[in-house]
Amino acid sequence: MNIIFANAGSSKEGVWTRRVTLLLTGQTLSLLGSSVVQYAIFWHLVMRSDSGSVMAMAMIATCMPQAVVSMFGGVWADRWNRKILIIFPDAVIAGLTVLLSAAFAVGWANLPLIMLVLAMRSAGGGVQMPAVQSFIPQITPESKLMRVNSVNGTLQSANQIAAPALAAVLVNVLPLWAILLVDVTTAIIGIGFTASIRVPESAGVQETGETSDGKIVESGIAARIIRDLREGFAYAWESRRIRSVILGNALVCFINVAPMNLTLLLINREYRHDDLNLGFAVFSSTSDKLAANELAWSIGMIIGGLLMSSIGAKRIRDCLRAVSVGFVLIGITTTGLGLAPTLLAFLIVDFLTGLATPLAASPAFTMLQQESAEDMQGRVFGLLNAFSTFGTPLGMMVFGPLSDMIDVRLIFIIGGALTIPLGCWLGYVDSVTRHTVLSKR
Repeated sequence: MNIIFANAGSSKEGVWTRRVTLLLTGQTLSLLGSSVVQYAIFWHLVMRSDSGSVMAMAMIATCMPQAVVSMFGGVWADRWNRKILIIFPDAVIAGLTVLLSAAFAVGWANLPLIMLVLAMRSAGGGVQMPAVQSFIPQITPESKLMRVNSVNGTLQSANQIAAPALAAVLVNVLPLWAILLVDVTTAIIGIGFTASIRVPESAGVQETGETSDGKIVESGIAARIIRDLREGFAYAWESRRIRSVILGNALVCFINVAPMNLTLLLINREYRHDDLNLGFAVFSSTSDKLAANELAWSIGMIIGGLLMSSIGAKRIRDCLRAVSVGFVLIGITTTGLGLAPTLLAFLIVDFLTGLATPLAASPAFTMLQQESAEDMQGRVFGLLNAFSTFGTPLGMMVFGPLSDMIDVRLIFIIGGALTIPLGCWLGYVDSVTRHTVLSKR
């Protein structure tokens, strides 16, 4: 990773580079272990139950707790030590995973226990994600935020390729209880990397009970949390740009990301008998085609992230405009997935969808980091994570049953077509608010 952040000419630049390298390396390893275990658990549920209801329960267990906790996690990220909030959930999740591993080893694991652990792991993510996103600008110069966010997105995309492949190998050679310990190992390594970061305490609400502007907060933990939540909502709502990114991202998760989870159905129904021979690889079975789908999208994400971390970081000056263009491109490519006449065309469009995704994601994170006050960043990212996480399962509740009543291709066309106006709306918001940002700078 030091190669990515090369040319640290001064000792000062070397300091922030080392901090970012430690953070992203630790979080990438931790995420890799968590993703491998998540795939293994979901596959275990599929093979043992063959039940759509069980999969729906598992999806709710992995989404809803994170969405709810994220709002409080954002408050905590503004009030407490962000580094501790990154480390502590990893430690708790590792402990829970050890208990689940032991339960599988002795034959005590059952569906309620698995769902409980999935829910608690999800809740830990609700604490950790706002802390990570608000910790990045604390250790990164503002001029480097786009680059760091793009690199972070690229690493997450690489994880989406590595995790299912690694999980597939481990499932064939190890029992599930042993695979669960992979997450424990990577969590310990991630904790070690993050713990070694030395950084001054964040500004914002301190343990003394004073905010960054010197105001004394209300007594009582519950009262302070409620007050902070109100302030976070009010702060995000008062800024048209911040409000638009949070709402726009949530709506895209509802009308676009949720239907993308139906790719399995689309491939199985439309391309089941459509074999693809590329010369170096032949895709004939459904599992081959599903793997090709994941690979095409993830490679597009990686290339898009690399472009954003190099060219985009230098050329993009208005992040909201970039998010707008990204949403429009994602809408166009999602529509293309529903119109693709062959499996090869589908995979090409899927690659382009992955390529367009970082153009929306990285600038969105950068804009929120740049335009949010430091003592509000945790709450802003908590709201972003909560609204987005709620959007996907709610969208699945609509589009999942709908896919059994209409052609699944039509769902992709509808989702993509509805995403394009959202991108245009963000472009309008950018045009009417840009002078406000320029005057602040």
